Amino acid sequence: MKITIIGATGMTGSALVAEALRRGHSVTALARSAEKLATLPANPNLTTKVQDAFTLTAADLTTTDVVIDAFATAPSLAFQHVDLATRLVAELRETTHPRLVFILGAGSLQTGDDHHLFVNDIAKDPNAASFLSIPQNQLKELNFLRDVDNVNWVGVSPAANFHAGAATPFLVGDDELLVNANQESETSSGTMAVAILDEIEQPQHHQVRFTVADK
Repeated sequence: MKITIIGATGMTGSALVAEALRRGHSVTALARSAEKLATLPANPNLTTKVQDAFTLTAADLTTTDVVIDAFATAPSLAFQHVDLATRLVAELRETTHPRLVFILGAGSLQTGDDHHLFVNDIAKDPNAASFLSIPQNQLKELNFLRDVDNVNWVGVSPAANFHAGAATPFLVGDDELLVNANQESETSSGTMAVAILDEIEQPQHHQVRFTVADK
């Protein structure tokens, strides 16, 4: 399978590159830094490309089977999460190929007895002002996607603590923030990569968001 990964040098993107290559897929890794792309492991199935994701056209996108949006940016530019999603969708309206996979934040998940949005809890963090715009805009991104019914998309959210690390056995849910038996809500980048590749190889979700957490 041909898989294009936007933001391939970030925490999630690099884990996705490694997992996709491990499974024998053909990967095109996109990033804005040639220096960072050069740090990805050499592999005959890996093609690296310096490209701004906002310049991708339908002609670029339709040469691959799956496009994974692992885009990350500074909090001051968090609106670009929404902008990129809208651009990718606009380029692929009324198509089923390629499939779009969006990595969304945990802030759009529901939690508590009243099923409130987790972003409301994040906002209570005394240090939230420095990063709150990211989960807020990822919520806007999901809300936009939920109105898209003529593009083949799926979204994936991590648990509350999304961190670098190896894959573990994991839990899968829908819109509720997941916690494990120890009441921990964590997702490693390796777990996220495995869950996404599992979904790509054996689709279980269509035009919805699901969530994964380390068991």
